[in-house]
Amino acid sequence: MVVTEDAELDLAVEGALFAGFGTAGQRCTSLGTVLVHESVHGEFLRRFAAATAAAAIGDPTREVLYGPLLDERFASSYEKYLGWIEGGHRVLGASGRITADNPRAGFVGDPAAGLYYHPVVVDGVRPGDALFDNETFGPIVGVTAYRSLDEAIDLANAPGYGLSSAIYTTDPAKAFAFRRGIGAGMVSVNNSTSGAEAHLPFGGNGRSGNGSRQSGMWVLDQFTRWQAMNWDYSGRLQKAQLEVAVLPADLDFRL
Repeated sequence: MVVTEDAELDLAVEGALFAGFGTAGQRCTSLGTVLVHESVHGEFLRRFAAATAAAAIGDPTREVLYGPLLDERFASSYEKYLGWIEGGHRVLGASGRITADNPRAGFVGDPAAGLYYHPVVVDGVRPGDALFDNETFGPIVGVTAYRSLDEAIDLANAPGYGLSSAIYTTDPAKAFAFRRGIGAGMVSVNNSTSGAEAHLPFGGNGRSGNGSRQSGMWVLDQFTRWQAMNWDYSGRLQKAQLEVAVLPADLDFRL
């Protein structure tokens, strides 16, 4: 997700919060890294950290942003991702499993009833960092700053994954420049990487997806062998737009 200097920050924060932490980050389109223009990086980070701290987490049968990780296998993988946090990174808030000894303010329900983890925001991730270069399934989002849109596009393309991308901007020129440069199969403008995706072809490029685009009416192309047939019973050669005669309708005709 790219956040430009002219973006509506509250909207971008809302998008990053849902895409990064909705479903505990366990979706194929979950947000991995937010690339924020250096002029608004500090303010975005402040608002994003505040929104993350205020988010309701806990019992998924109640009104929460997310519930537990799916099972021990996912929890084990997520623990590995937490181990990718390096000394040069800045972690905002608590991390790790939510327990009585590592509590979260406002937790909904009983933390011992599932594999619940703190949402983690990690500032300062860069290419070469495991957190930047790899997909992470779980409630962890990296943040980094950029100077120019070209740099942001290069950073977004660097890991090689190309499923879902987003740009938050009020400048149409930036939106179209991002669309031209990004390698992702899906691009959203002022909408998050995850959520109520538009009924457009769904699928990725590069290290993401399998080449299909299974969403909307385009899904028919993946599974249908198309064939056109025309049957003329007028007894005359049809010459497309050259014919102007109107044939009387035979309402009793049956095949």
